Amino acid sequence: MKDLNKKSKEITIDYRYGFFFFFYYKHRAKKGLCVAVIKQIFRIKKEPDWVLDFRLRAFEVFNKKPLPRWGPDLSEIDFNDIYYYVKPADKVVSSWNELPPEIKETYDRIGVPEAERDFLAGVSAQYDSEVVYENYDKELKKKGVIFCDMDTAIQKYPDIVREYLGKLVSMHDNKFAALNSAVFSGGSFIFLPKGVKVGVPVQAYFRINSRSFGQFERTLIIAEDSSSLHYIEGCTAPIYRRWSLHAAVVEVFVKSKAKVRYTTVQNWSKNIYNLATKRADVRRDAVMEWIDCNIGSKVNMKYPSAYLKEEGARAEMLSISFAGKNQIQDAGAKMIHFAKNTSSRIVSKSISKDGGKSSYRGLVQVMPEAINSSVYVTCDALILDKNSSSNTYPYIRIKNRNSSVRHEATVERVEEEKLFYFETRGVKREDAEGMLANGFIEPVAKELPLEYLIELNRLINLEMEGSVG
Repeated sequence: MKDLNKKSKEITIDYRYGFFFFFYYKHRAKKGLCVAVIKQIFRIKKEPDWVLDFRLRAFEVFNKKPLPRWGPDLSEIDFNDIYYYVKPADKVVSSWNELPPEIKETYDRIGVPEAERDFLAGVSAQYDSEVVYENYDKELKKKGVIFCDMDTAIQKYPDIVREYLGKLVSMHDNKFAALNSAVFSGGSFIFLPKGVKVGVPVQAYFRINSRSFGQFERTLIIAEDSSSLHYIEGCTAPIYRRWSLHAAVVEVFVKSKAKVRYTTVQNWSKNIYNLATKRADVRRDAVMEWIDCNIGSKVNMKYPSAYLKEEGARAEMLSISFAGKNQIQDAGAKMIHFAKNTSSRIVSKSISKDGGKSSYRGLVQVMPEAINSSVYVTCDALILDKNSSSNTYPYIRIKNRNSSVRHEATVERVEEEKLFYFETRGVKREDAEGMLANGFIEPVAKELPLEYLIELNRLINLEMEGSVG
């Protein structure tokens, strides 16, 4: 198989994770999307017939759905000009040394094996279209915890997958959810048995290596009654001169008294359209926490949501976005209250620099039967120069008179007086801006594990210096 990355002149290297490797893949579908490509993915994966039916129905929906008419301009995306499936290896392995050398070196340079060794209970690593490595603690296996890629889950646990797949994020939801449903590959499947609490985070890492590529992982998490989990995902890619597409779908089912924290540190390169659909179904007295850190991508449109279905359900969204040069960060959250005595909290922090554009776009809806619900939304924006911008699009719909709602919003520019104060004390201007930015995001960043907090602060400081991309 010919290497997809043969034109090295098409890549730039002004970004820590912007490196790439010449690599010969096991399989790749032809460029563009059609029924033949979908059937080829189905055959290579040796999936059951019901999955092919799911994919083909989704493809029909995709063809009928228009691009979103709101938000950032997506007209550059040509769905016939990308590769939808690239298979890097023959199988999933549980030892880093079993990976092809180029893939192993990629993850060594990113630091994933070291992180697994030091503070993670399990790791899944996806390279282009397929998960190539996965491993998790033996004690969790003994307790009945399942942590594998979606392709393995379809083969080993088809009844569970079929029960939940597409039930929360329908293929009819939006054009990119339909696209994912048609060509999904990789992603994580996690099943937590009743009462099992995973005390140490598990992580999935998603890497795009190919140019003109689309990555479409599908993640499904099922937390049974009184269980708990912290799931972390990270993502990087080389900076090619051509755009690529990432359109994930995440479905999280949080049963009675369970708790799931889903942390994303998104550091895609600045040629990536990141268009993800993430949603949680939260039941009686359960807790769903989204922690969403968006540093990279060319255009980011992501609004993790929670459906509070039963009494006492609670959800929280803590979001950080950094929009630098040629970046659009359109991020936010959706909280839908269906039951009484439910509560939601959204805290959004955005930073714009060098002409970057950031937006908070959120929806909170309290249904008529969701009496005694509590809603808190705060959106804070920090603008670092005159060429940057920030917008807020909050939609709050309250359909009963017995709920409590609070909404706050602030927009702030870095004042010259503050920078002058730092400069008089020997602090360089870019260092001062970095300190102010890190202080601004601190209320959200402190919820990250220490290792990720250090990395996030480092990324912010590099962005402030203009040296990431």
